[in-house]
Amino acid sequence: MHNAGHLPDLPTAPPAPARLLRRVKWLYGSGDWSLASFNTLRQIFYAIFLTDVVGLDARLASFAALIGILWDALNDPIVGTFSDRLHTRWGRRRPFLLIFAVPFGLSFLLQWWVPPWSSQVALMLSVGLAFMLCDTLQTLIAVPYASLTPELTSDYDERTSLTGHRMFFNLCASLVTAVAAPILIDTGGANQQQGYLLMAAIFGGLAIVPLLLVGLFIRERPLPAPATQPASPPLRTSLGLLWRNVPFRYATLLFLFNWVTFDLVALMLPFFLVYWVAAGDVQAAVSVAGEPLALESAVLGAMLVTSVVALPLWIWLAKRLSKQRAYVAALILWAVVQLALFLVQPGQVGLVIGLAVLAGCSVAAAHVLPDAIFPDVIDWDEVRTHQRREGIYYGIKNFARKLTGAIAIFIALQTLGWSGYQSPSAGVSRTTQSPDTLLVIRVLTGPLPALLIGAAAITTLAYPLTRQRHRRIQAVLARRAAHRARR
Repeated sequence: MHNAGHLPDLPTAPPAPARLLRRVKWLYGSGDWSLASFNTLRQIFYAIFLTDVVGLDARLASFAALIGILWDALNDPIVGTFSDRLHTRWGRRRPFLLIFAVPFGLSFLLQWWVPPWSSQVALMLSVGLAFMLCDTLQTLIAVPYASLTPELTSDYDERTSLTGHRMFFNLCASLVTAVAAPILIDTGGANQQQGYLLMAAIFGGLAIVPLLLVGLFIRERPLPAPATQPASPPLRTSLGLLWRNVPFRYATLLFLFNWVTFDLVALMLPFFLVYWVAAGDVQAAVSVAGEPLALESAVLGAMLVTSVVALPLWIWLAKRLSKQRAYVAALILWAVVQLALFLVQPGQVGLVIGLAVLAGCSVAAAHVLPDAIFPDVIDWDEVRTHQRREGIYYGIKNFARKLTGAIAIFIALQTLGWSGYQSPSAGVSRTTQSPDTLLVIRVLTGPLPALLIGAAAITTLAYPLTRQRHRRIQAVLARRAAHRARR
């Protein structure tokens, strides 16, 4: 059995893989618009939607999210394993995109629908069931889509470039949704319920088109015929093999720390801006070119515009240094910004926007580099098992991604609920929270994320697959492929 620190004594330079056409990168990357718009809306607005629009107690709202995540523990690896074993003339992954793109787009409406019940338990169960169905449809899209990344190219730096194109669309979708959603919510109907549904209809419709284009026009790399590959082990055995993949453990752990941090900050930011920076002014706005812009839109817009601009810098640094070193540098900057947020005082809007710009530099790296690191662990798995199993790996990764959201929602809403958080009354433009609640909001926005960022940095420094080791892995795989071709 090989380990991550020792590889067979084989050529260290595999044949140079063909570079992907730029149009292939852009087309494939566009699919992340759909997933990012779904995730960003939920990251930023879902918690405050549950407490302030649905009227669900914060503690019950956190349990509604947990109901969904328990189901995810089953469906993500199942979908991944099924897509690994699926063989059609359209490939293993594309059929999922073609079949489920439209249902996924429609699921936006279900997620932002307000159940007409007065019972808190009925509301919790309705929200939990909607969460489960929407997440199932998201899984049927996200796992096969992400599994295409290592299938399209085996090159260490080309994967970073491909992931960079994905994250360009990811950040653009995050920017558009973060800025436009508050506007649509406030002006899209007679009340916020109608505004949320209009927002869901628009972004759900926009999510369908890129996924269909990827499914129609992206071609998967040809793999050996099913008869020439080892039989796929049962799901339980596959999960055991994944656990024995040491680089996978590190990659998953840093991925978890990365996204728990991002989800927690994104979830808490509306609470922090409304109740601390704006001192309870629910309709706080800033002037941009003489026009009022919601405070949340201004801060998130500043952060995400910077992220889009900074994305090429981190891709360049990853090639110049390594993925790990570039990522650790970004994490250090990010931790400093989160600690500085704790020192912000009410009314310091300019300072918050300035910190958002600095955070945007790190957020770009947080989006692209963990995702660029992950495909390399699948190559190491192939060295060990002689199988390509992108589907189950990305199933676990997709589960980890949704687990971070559930953890963030559970921590934040449970803590807010126990601190005495009070949902504002309908039609009220200004509301206040207790000093204990305000302190909790500040800690959850600043110091706690900084601690999680530190844990991500430590994990990244310990990650064993360097560029040099990945080249040796590719040499092993290239030699095997040449041997198969000579048969």
